Amino acid sequence: MNETRGESGMEASAPDRNRGTASPAPIPERLAQEMDRDELSRMVREVNDDGRGVSYQEMADRAEAAGTPLSKPYFQKMATNAVTTAPSPERLRAIAAGLRKPLPVVQRAAAVQYLDYQATELSGYDDDVRVIVAHLAGMGPAEKKRWRAMMEAAEQVDRDAG
Repeated sequence: MNETRGESGMEASAPDRNRGTASPAPIPERLAQEMDRDELSRMVREVNDDGRGVSYQEMADRAEAAGTPLSKPYFQKMATNAVTTAPSPERLRAIAAGLRKPLPVVQRAAAVQYLDYQATELSGYDDDVRVIVAHLAGMGPAEKKRWRAMMEAAEQVDRDAG
């Protein structure tokens, strides 16, 4: 019997040497951009998953305590990227309160997710620097002055020690 024939006498297919090694088809550029545009949704997920496990209900309670009610289901939909329209400025304030994040950070995330915004003013800096700058931007003049004095004092200590 020929090696390529099975018991029924039919020819067997040759083994596929590349089976399982083929790379998946590339994701179209537009779809990849859409998948990457979930900045605000990711922020909600991170607060929910950050070890403290802030629940969506707790986020909703924080938003209501800050003066703008936002439902638990809204935070859940936001986390799964199911909110298809950009939140209003009032909702952005509620989301910021619910997440306990500075409003400028939440606004930027919403702009990236819903408006395809790409920040350039702090390009080249990592997320830590951008978050610190956003916190400082939300402070009053006296508070900014105090933080500046603390940073300059820390730099002076480093120079004196070195």
